[in-house]
Amino acid sequence: MIGSVKGTRDLLPPETRVWGRVEETAREVFALHGFEEVRTPVLEPTELFVRTVGEATDIVHKEMYTFVDRGGRSVTLRPENTAGVARALVEHGLVQAAGVRKLWYAGPQFRYERPQKGRYREFRQIGAEVLGAADAATDAELLVMLFDFLGRLGFTGLAVSLNSVGTQECRPAFVEALRAYLEPFAGRMGDDDLRRLKDNPLRVLDTKDPAVKEVLPGAPQMVDHLDPASRAHHEELLALLSDAAIPFRIEPRLVRGLDYYTRTVFEVTAGGLGAQDALLGGGRYDRLVSDLGGPRTPGIGFAIGEDRLVDVLPQAFREEALASFAPVALVAIEPADRPSALALARTLRAAGISVDLDPAGKGPGAALKAAGKRGCRRAVLLGQREREAGTAVVKDLVERTQAEVPQAELTAYLKG
Repeated sequence: MIGSVKGTRDLLPPETRVWGRVEETAREVFALHGFEEVRTPVLEPTELFVRTVGEATDIVHKEMYTFVDRGGRSVTLRPENTAGVARALVEHGLVQAAGVRKLWYAGPQFRYERPQKGRYREFRQIGAEVLGAADAATDAELLVMLFDFLGRLGFTGLAVSLNSVGTQECRPAFVEALRAYLEPFAGRMGDDDLRRLKDNPLRVLDTKDPAVKEVLPGAPQMVDHLDPASRAHHEELLALLSDAAIPFRIEPRLVRGLDYYTRTVFEVTAGGLGAQDALLGGGRYDRLVSDLGGPRTPGIGFAIGEDRLVDVLPQAFREEALASFAPVALVAIEPADRPSALALARTLRAAGISVDLDPAGKGPGAALKAAGKRGCRRAVLLGQREREAGTAVVKDLVERTQAEVPQAELTAYLKG
């Protein structure tokens, strides 16, 4: 037997019903906020991520699936999607057009990580990007949309963790202050944190090493090194979130894992999830497009790990999604009933009723048993007697009741 590749998994019914309903909800909510869907290639030039995500990040340094194709080009399975969206807009000249672009996506990403519960090497993300708007109101509106989406999924106790990482103009002074503070503690650091300290000290703030975490509370804070414009942006965002009744808290060591962020970075948490309460993260990236050869175009976005999101979904939403797939089983009792069953199935489907057609196989008893296992709540039986009378027998497979209904009234009966 050939199994799946380590770190990947198959998503099968009925669980795919839950995934589908989550993505339908995202599509509905994002559309209400003016977002359109974008789909970019899974395979991108390696340089795209080295230039945008950052060569010193763990993603580029040791997590990307990179290989040389048969044409001698270095290509990478995308580890995240923001860079690909920005690349697409630059390549197709869409950022030169006037106006703000609001785009969302859903799809697989790839990182070579140690597989563990809720973490896979092929994982799926739902994300959104706003290109062309630099104001704090855009940041606030994006967070309002996220609260709407997560609220519809049933999450409660939502809150935003916020920080500002400034701009590339004011950040160097903070980086040097942070490096000066951390260097005396280099003896506590492992190889990864030593590399981060040398290449980009901001990454040390993301450390997982408990010994290094112990010294971080005394580290300098970016908020104390912000330029006036970044400080004004940050304070306006806080005021807008307060006005919108969006709970937030300031996290001075929150930097996120990508080098392209500027000013606002954030994570959204939910209640009842324990220590691992973050559902998603994102931030502003006002120089990403220009770094890819496009015009100076501000942007902000987020990405949700869909695998974990589905794992921690509130039970009520999950149960509703699982129950949402309930086609009507249509059973032809004898082979001679098949043509009539096929015609009736077409009529019901044209009226918007999902039909799972079972043309006479092992008999109606076996067909009804199989229909129940497939999640059908009701079954329509059609035999010679029903054909001649212009009726059909409708069985409720849960309540174990039945009724004989004229075929002319069947659509209304099933919908009712």
